[in-house]
Amino acid sequence: MSEGTLYDKVWENHAVAELPTGQTQLFVGLHLIHEVTSPQAFGMLRERDLDVAYPELTHATVDHIVPTADQSRPYGDDAAEEMMAELEENVREAGIQFSDPNSGDQGIVHVIGPEQGLTQPGKTIVCGDSHTSTHGAFGALAFGIGTSQIRDVLATGTVAMEKQKVRRIEVTGELGDGVEAKDVILEVIRRLGTEGGVGYVYEYAGEAIENLDMEGRMSICNMSIEGGARAGYVNPDETTYEWLRETDAFRDDPERFEELKPYWESVRSDADAEYDDVVVIDGDELEPVVTWGTTPGQGVGITQPIPSPEDLPADKRETARRAQEHMRVEPGETMEGYEIDVAFLGSCTNARLPDLRRAARIVEGRRVHPDVRAMVVPGSQRVQRAAEEEGLADVFREAGFEWRNAGCSMCLGMNEDQLEGDEACASSSNRNFIGRQGSKDGRTILMNPRMVAAAAIEGEVTDVRDLKEVTVA
Repeated sequence: MSEGTLYDKVWENHAVAELPTGQTQLFVGLHLIHEVTSPQAFGMLRERDLDVAYPELTHATVDHIVPTADQSRPYGDDAAEEMMAELEENVREAGIQFSDPNSGDQGIVHVIGPEQGLTQPGKTIVCGDSHTSTHGAFGALAFGIGTSQIRDVLATGTVAMEKQKVRRIEVTGELGDGVEAKDVILEVIRRLGTEGGVGYVYEYAGEAIENLDMEGRMSICNMSIEGGARAGYVNPDETTYEWLRETDAFRDDPERFEELKPYWESVRSDADAEYDDVVVIDGDELEPVVTWGTTPGQGVGITQPIPSPEDLPADKRETARRAQEHMRVEPGETMEGYEIDVAFLGSCTNARLPDLRRAARIVEGRRVHPDVRAMVVPGSQRVQRAAEEEGLADVFREAGFEWRNAGCSMCLGMNEDQLEGDEACASSSNRNFIGRQGSKDGRTILMNPRMVAAAAIEGEVTDVRDLKEVTVA
């Protein structure tokens, strides 16, 4: 087993007891909740007449069901309104801080945690959402949990988990033009598979990772779960600390920052740490990656041919055949030129301010293709305000994009933000499963934000490196 890694250190620091099941009871440093997975857990507490043990370590927001067009109450969708009302009642009774739409701080849970400084190195973080691994970008151990575990965390401040192995994924070199963090993680999943990380957490390292901004690191950690890993993380460094200094948690309390920094430094993986596995990827060789199938692992470089099922491992062939039939692609072709109907720029993977800035540089001075319906959904109200103040919203609107309010939106096909029929969508989100975006016949192609912008303009999947960028921010 691994030794001396950040994972080992943070695990040991938060271990409360070893359970008869072989699991470890871990103290939870931050519990994030939203409206979809928490109502049943609060109901379980009421049935047992239990209180929330650590409301001060719990933070709520609304993201999955909140409309991104008309947010007036009551919501148009009865189920959405019911979940929202229940969340409001639960947090009020428990005394939990709530980033609601009236606060100006609402947004996707994996966007607001980092931007408010709730997410910090060396913490254990849980949320009833699979993409909680996002927070590992800060050197935290962050796990998605189920409803019964949410109940346990609310009642005890702890969660029972089995310890995993640690795989170090080292991305060397320098990412080329048009290549982003999204391409790195799509390449990782393509190489190792959607089940390759089962039993592991991923530690991302190497020059290409270290040179990423925090938003890029979050994109990579966000999709660790798509590769089967229980979590993913990056060791904290000066890039991490510079982000944290400017958050709500430390902007007006630099002394607290200096008090905590030694602990953050102490949990970094040791130089001689032992790993259960090491994978090296040459970042210099990467190009923009897009998916051709119906899992995040079915991806290919934009200039590379779609693989023939016969060339894949035996257990992957039938899945590939079905995916290619659904997506209407042929082996040997490239994805360049694949016609789209919808372009979606958003999700907890790629809806932060730098993502929007990069996409706007492609959009500036151009128009969305007349056959494409395009939308931008910021990851939080803070991102939305900043983008509007910088003029990015105007750039998108003038190009023909819809500019929406913060929420999960078309990532999982909520409210009216859905594909219709067999529409094909260029998406900056994290999942391309059949039906994920609201239609069982819809087709989703995952790609980085600049690639989404290029597809929206051209009406087809396009190598963004062929389009000139414009400086808008």
